[in-house]
Amino acid sequence: MLEVFWQFFKLGWISFGGPAAHIGYFQRHFVQKLGWMPQDRFASTLALCQFLPGPASSQLGFALGYQRAGLFGAIAAFVGFTLPSFLLMLGLALAGSAWANQPAALAIVTGLKLFALVVVADAVLSMSKQFCRQQSTLIIAILSAALFWLLPSFISQFAVLLVAALAGSFLLKEEPSERSHTLGISWPFLALFLGLLLLMPLLSLTDTAAIFADFYQAGSLVFGGGHVVLPLLENTLPETLSQDTFLTGYGVAQAMPGPMFSMASFLGAELHPNAPVLGALAATFGIFLPGFLLVLALQHSWHALASKPMLAGAVRGINAAVVGLLLAALYQPVFVSSVTGAPALAAAAIGLLALRTLRCPVLVLIPVFMLLGFWL
Repeated sequence: MLEVFWQFFKLGWISFGGPAAHIGYFQRHFVQKLGWMPQDRFASTLALCQFLPGPASSQLGFALGYQRAGLFGAIAAFVGFTLPSFLLMLGLALAGSAWANQPAALAIVTGLKLFALVVVADAVLSMSKQFCRQQSTLIIAILSAALFWLLPSFISQFAVLLVAALAGSFLLKEEPSERSHTLGISWPFLALFLGLLLLMPLLSLTDTAAIFADFYQAGSLVFGGGHVVLPLLENTLPETLSQDTFLTGYGVAQAMPGPMFSMASFLGAELHPNAPVLGALAATFGIFLPGFLLVLALQHSWHALASKPMLAGAVRGINAAVVGLLLAALYQPVFVSSVTGAPALAAAAIGLLALRTLRCPVLVLIPVFMLLGFWL
């Protein structure tokens, strides 16, 4: 369990770039380097997390921890990966946001956003090599990216995954490589998910409980990750939270390592000024807990279903679509927000060469790109 915590804690400090980059970090670190999960199971788990509400990359990390060390390993993975961004966002809430506009901070963020481009590009190349070996899977990936570029929304993302699953179930149905599992849903976790969703608003007798209930509801209903949670939270949270404060938390979260849902830590602290740490904890656990309960409830059933030929084909279709969605994310928002000219593009290309071909360690490249941010 301590090993799981330490590995995710290290990644939590350097995982810039949002969910697409996080998937790349996890695939490179836990599948290729450490071998904690075979590639086919990683792909199947990723497909499940794409369909569930909540932050897909954090749910994937949670499942990786569960695969390694059971329930306590899953908790250790969540705490390790989320703790750095929680501490940073809480510190911002306590100290104010003035430091975020300092030139040095802006330069560092510029360099780290460019490094995120390198990581996402590496993830697209690695996962396309794994999941787009056939012509049909390559077509699914390219069409998925094209549709998401043209219609960037949660509805189009869900439609892409659904159509890819249907296409894969007919075009890609093959016997899976892994053995079949016992089919079964973990009903206690599913019951806990539904019970909290229905009962918490009725039991919100204190400020802390009310914060937990609001963020739990948002985490239960949001599909598509951190950007989609923005309008849902904006409509859910009390009017005592100003628009400027809300947008500050959202903006800074995009420049932080780790999950974008860590903006909940900042907002929870702002909503509970008398006990900001308690408010941050309630909001953070509230927004992440629904997705984790659903992963625990459905992952065994999902892997069992994925062992059936047609559903194995559906999973292959989904994974090809995920490659397409990563390709779409490579352009918007990653490329658009990080490449400001030819020097930045050249630096990203050299960084990709160093990471992918020369096998330069991530911990070496990160400070290099931070320094590049001052030059850019």
